[in-house]
Amino acid sequence: MAKNINIYEHDDLKTLELSSDICQMLRDQGLSTVGDVWILNRKKLKAMGFKDADIKIIIIKLQLLGLDLNKKIYN
Repeated sequence: MAKNINIYEHDDLKTLELSSDICQMLRDQGLSTVGDVWILNRKKLKAMGFKDADIKIIIIKLQLLGLDLNKKIYN
């Protein structure tokens, strides 16, 4: 089974082009890279205090990079 590798994994959160509020909330949780967000799931984001609308935005921004929550990669 091939290891999931993505060129954006170590990039700063700025790569996701999220709003400054969402970015700050992620940073407050100790998350600083795309990979840090990539490994999360909806339940963990909810527990961090994110609203459903914010989570949808995060999911869309990850998908634009070919990623999905739970470390899935789309080719």
